[in-house]
Amino acid sequence: MHHQLIIPLENLHSRKEEIDLKVLSLIYLSLLCYTSTYHQKIFPIGHFHESHQVAYKSAVPIIEDPIRGDYNSSSVIKGADACAKAGISHLGITGPSTIYKNQTFEELFQHEVANNEGKVAHAEYGDTFTVDTGKFTGRSPKDKWIVKNIGSESDANIDWGKVNQPTSPEVFDELYEKAVNHFNALDKAYVFDGFCGANPKSQRKIRFVHEMAWQQHFVTNMFIRANHESDLDGFEPDFTVINACSQVDEDWKRHGLNSEVAVVFNVEKKCAVIFGTWYGGENKKGIFSLMNYWLPMQNPPQFPMHCSANVGKAGDSALFFGLSGTGKTTLSADPHRALIGDDEHGWDEDGIFNFEGGCYAKTINLTEKTEPDIYRAIKKDAMLENVALKGDDLVPDYFDTTKTENGRVSYPIFHIDNYHKPQMAGHPKNIIFLSCDAFGVLPPIAKLTPEQAMYHFISGYTAKVAGTERGVTEPTATFSACFGAAFLTLHPTRYAELLKDKLEKHSAQAWIVNSGWSGGPYGVGERMSIKTTRACVNYILDGSIDDTTWEKDPVFGWEIPESIPGVDSNVLHPRNNWPDAEQYDEAEKKLANMYVKNFEKYATKGDVDYTQFGPKL
Repeated sequence: MHHQLIIPLENLHSRKEEIDLKVLSLIYLSLLCYTSTYHQKIFPIGHFHESHQVAYKSAVPIIEDPIRGDYNSSSVIKGADACAKAGISHLGITGPSTIYKNQTFEELFQHEVANNEGKVAHAEYGDTFTVDTGKFTGRSPKDKWIVKNIGSESDANIDWGKVNQPTSPEVFDELYEKAVNHFNALDKAYVFDGFCGANPKSQRKIRFVHEMAWQQHFVTNMFIRANHESDLDGFEPDFTVINACSQVDEDWKRHGLNSEVAVVFNVEKKCAVIFGTWYGGENKKGIFSLMNYWLPMQNPPQFPMHCSANVGKAGDSALFFGLSGTGKTTLSADPHRALIGDDEHGWDEDGIFNFEGGCYAKTINLTEKTEPDIYRAIKKDAMLENVALKGDDLVPDYFDTTKTENGRVSYPIFHIDNYHKPQMAGHPKNIIFLSCDAFGVLPPIAKLTPEQAMYHFISGYTAKVAGTERGVTEPTATFSACFGAAFLTLHPTRYAELLKDKLEKHSAQAWIVNSGWSGGPYGVGERMSIKTTRACVNYILDGSIDDTTWEKDPVFGWEIPESIPGVDSNVLHPRNNWPDAEQYDEAEKKLANMYVKNFEKYATKGDVDYTQFGPKL
């Protein structure tokens, strides 16, 4: 397939003569002609017109990734019945006369540029569209709500509280009407039909309705894409998200909400509305919360997990649990193992499977040396969020955190060279719990008994990393049940029982891996290097750790290896790495007390009281 780019010859050093196509190709590649300034010379700012799409195709041949070319379920639907043909008229959305549905990556790029939705960054491995999401550079968990439909299945099963805040059907209906009215005032809209879950047994069909091309680009990167239009024949969504992010809820006080931002889910009506936040992650994490509701309710129950996963050449899969900033994405992107996914997975009778079709990685301090797979994935079709650009050439500066420390990149999973194409694998033998310990107490690696694994899974100790959520400017110690409390719709013990069943049935070994601080707490010690953390993980996954000798920690009870090649023995045994051993002992007791206090709320929940498997004081 050949694409054409019409370049005004006066922009090429004012040369008017005909330029040989090969020479033009070289000039095109070398002059970085995808800057936002350049694009504004070609495309007028404002509404996208089909003529722009035609003008952007030129005589310059572009070599396409064959996998990228497999995704083509695109359609442009025009006319008074466009919404009906796109499948959104039953929502009440009938106003737009043009619907851009499931646009290809190339078409989305053209729309983004034409609509002036951001800038084109010149990343080392390819031009990458970049957006600024405004003041919301992370999720807004206090603005997420679930409709409490009295007497419904969701009412009986959802773990209502600070995470799953209840709101009324009446509030939802008002916001829904507001979202519909907003879209009915638009001339065009973007609709994406895709899938969540690689396993057909539990796969969900998801529809997104967006205002802007970059938002469709985000979900196109993150969800499982249909290869052809025929794959969407008879598509009836299991859930629909109407994202009216440019609008706010002016009546939030009357509605009993926390701000003019509202992310509201109605399980029974199979619909959600989003107001006031442009952050891309709200789209994906909302659906993840729903998968955490749907899968355990199946028969037999399936285990949804906030984790990354990869698989070795021998088919040995591994799971990496952890919150944002603990290393899930970094450690699962291993050049020696195939990536299944970096954030959301399920575990059923067949094995594990990815929920998503892409990755969403943090970019802070990103270099090719430390994280080569992620660095090289930032190229055409990836999308940067809230990443600083420097110079006239708009080169990404991953060390500039003036905007936020939560800069992100989303990219389709095929940007990782050694991704696991089936997106499913067998039952894992190693389960790694990642923590970012801000107190400098945890060892870089520890072996857990099955009972200890349950305790630490329910505890979910880590630290909130700066920028991941609004208002967090430095690491703060926290406990997040199942390493993902913010996304659990059922009580944490429901997921713990599912993990227990999997561990027992498949004889999996659980580990603690600390990617946080050593030699002292945050502000005194130093953060573990990626090299150290990866050495620990490699020692687990290649089986070498089976031959080591162990030392039991007197407080936490876990076992620490006496030595690991490439890891300082003092780092392995954190007490030895502190300037003052007595200060370490005090810090360890302080953290142990935090564990004990946090676990009190789970002592009488579930079939087993796992309190006895926690730290001993």
